[in-house]
Amino acid sequence: MMKNTYKLAALAASVSLMAAGCASRSEDVGAAYVSLTTYQSYNCKELSLEAQRVSSAAASAAGAQDSQRTKDAVATTAAVVIFWPAAFFVGGDNAKTAELANLKGQMQAIEAASIQKKCGITFNRA
Repeated sequence: MMKNTYKLAALAASVSLMAAGCASRSEDVGAAYVSLTTYQSYNCKELSLEAQRVSSAAASAAGAQDSQRTKDAVATTAAVVIFWPAAFFVGGDNAKTAELANLKGQMQAIEAASIQKKCGITFNRA
């Protein structure tokens, strides 16, 4: 009975450690700080165009982030259920997460600059 308990505890600990390395969901990635001064010299039209560019890049980065999360989840499941060496393929992607966080920070800074300049640009949150 105790032997099974130890095995179960070891399995739970292993799964927890592997899951910790998984990529975050895109909506769980926080925005990195981007200074408002980056966009101080932009006029309203330039802010609007930059917001569109950054929004498009952020959507692409969010898709890549969620795709990595799915791959990590599959590798974790395979590691636990089928083949433990698959655990070595779980690790998230810090570069993708950092890129998404930076893009989210840029959008916040663009929005703040737009509000400060009274541009009237509408920023929709997904």
